Amino acid sequence: MPDVLLLLAHPDLAHSRVHAALRQGLRREGADARWELRDLYALYPDYDIDVAAEQAALLRARLVVWLHPLHWYGMPALLKLWLDEVFAYGWAYGPGGTQLAGKDLWLVVSTGGTERSYRPDGHNRFFIDAFWPPYEQTAQLAGMRFLPPLVLHGAHQATRAEIAAHVETLIDHLRRWPDWPEIADLMPCIQGEAPAGERPPVVDAGDAADRSPAATAR
Repeated sequence: MPDVLLLLAHPDLAHSRVHAALRQGLRREGADARWELRDLYALYPDYDIDVAAEQAALLRARLVVWLHPLHWYGMPALLKLWLDEVFAYGWAYGPGGTQLAGKDLWLVVSTGGTERSYRPDGHNRFFIDAFWPPYEQTAQLAGMRFLPPLVLHGAHQATRAEIAAHVETLIDHLRRWPDWPEIADLMPCIQGEAPAGERPPVVDAGDAADRSPAATAR
């Protein structure tokens, strides 16, 4: 059974150079691959996410990979919605939410800006590492180990050779995981706390109807 889950989130894959090549390279491995690839925009064009199916896919995996272009220094809209719904309170984090604890999370992204633009003297003003804390904190809250991201800068100007090398780097890492020198010394993640008092109470459908705006207005 595949022990690696890749979640591809590109809202316009037909016009993508990098992520279309990644998808093609990952599919080239066929049924013998150790990974499962889920193209979120193909699966959910209506943004109606099958939470149970996505959680089942996560449970099968030991390494979870998010592949996406960096949009306004973060993830595309559908992946954010996927995260909101699938990493549920009491399942992925919070009291009883330990289903993902002990797994690894790896971020594989592309940027439109060049590497030079992600510097204090560039137009993006910060090194690329400054944009990882929300991802890293998400992983920590779910008890997942956040691995050093793989980044391809300047995707619009990247040559075919550069894109092909990026694809092979990804596939080589997936084949070798967890035997990576760069993560050999990383400590297992200690899951963060999300106290119940900081969340609204969970209500059933009947209670929810009673607390609807119309009901509370009466």
